[in-house]
Amino acid sequence: MIIGAPPEVEGRDRGGAGTPLLEVRGLAKHFGGRGGLFGQAKTGVVRAVDGVDFSVAKGETLGIVGESGCGKSTTARLVMQIIKPDLGEILFDGEAVGTRALGLRDFRRQVQMVFQDSYASLNPRLTVEDTVAFGPRVHGASPAAALAKAHDLLHRVGLEPGRFAGRYPHEISGGQRQRVNIARALSLDPRLVILDEAVSALDKSVEAQVLNLLLDLKRDFGLTYMFITHDLNVVRFMSDRIMVMYLGKVAEVGASEAIFETPGHPYTAALLNSMPSMDPDNRTEEAPLAGDPPNPINPPSGCRFHPRCKSAATLCSHAEPALNIMVGDHLAACHLVDPSSGHPRLVAA
Repeated sequence: MIIGAPPEVEGRDRGGAGTPLLEVRGLAKHFGGRGGLFGQAKTGVVRAVDGVDFSVAKGETLGIVGESGCGKSTTARLVMQIIKPDLGEILFDGEAVGTRALGLRDFRRQVQMVFQDSYASLNPRLTVEDTVAFGPRVHGASPAAALAKAHDLLHRVGLEPGRFAGRYPHEISGGQRQRVNIARALSLDPRLVILDEAVSALDKSVEAQVLNLLLDLKRDFGLTYMFITHDLNVVRFMSDRIMVMYLGKVAEVGASEAIFETPGHPYTAALLNSMPSMDPDNRTEEAPLAGDPPNPINPPSGCRFHPRCKSAATLCSHAEPALNIMVGDHLAACHLVDPSSGHPRLVAA
């Protein structure tokens, strides 16, 4: 049994240690589009998420990074079933979500989400204690039990109930509001917590405190995290594995240190080179990445990164690369890591 975890945590592992807690296959979501007459195809479709595959092992933190508009947050909302996917399958501990074996009500008890905007995420008419106690009460807990649980969770996230339980969201700071959101997410004893830019709006000193709090809660409650952020330093600190997204696709996925030390995709390398450095010998002489992401309504053929890639060849413009194995479970969607792709730079090497 996990020390400090609620009794419900023990015995919830239905699929066994080898089964991923979350497995996503072929996930896709297209927005907009105008249907033509007589069954003509839709036009102007935004391919926000376009065939994404990944898994999250039990007890790990999967960091998801990429430029704004790459599909990170949409992927999180699709997993949470806030948005209905157009295509794809979501498995939770080996069971398909939305079926008789695992209905949405049961799934959403086990998967919770913390959003970026700490104030918009809270009901301004509910006190802090009522906010945290709301979930347990909806799911059948008595008012007294729900309130006791809310006070315990507030204490665990560093908000003394005697001082904060009766306050309203506008009476506390942004960092304190985000702690309330974290406590609310834990109120139903979830197994997976999705954190969508949960610390990006906080001051750096407060951000560090919340990150350390998240690590402590992960240990104490036996949690698994999906951690979405644009801050590469934060994702390196928090994550066991990292998934890099670009224009609705997975560009690279692998262990955190492997991604930072030996990036396999040119886009990942450009992201890492854009990180500011205090070392005067490590000055940035030229922009690591030029241009803006292409229009997601009409993405480039082949590799979607090829219009901005310094290593692009004719092959890249018409053949879409698969996620190829580099070392172990380190995968990159680039022809340069596939010895059989026929990329001219491979011949030159």
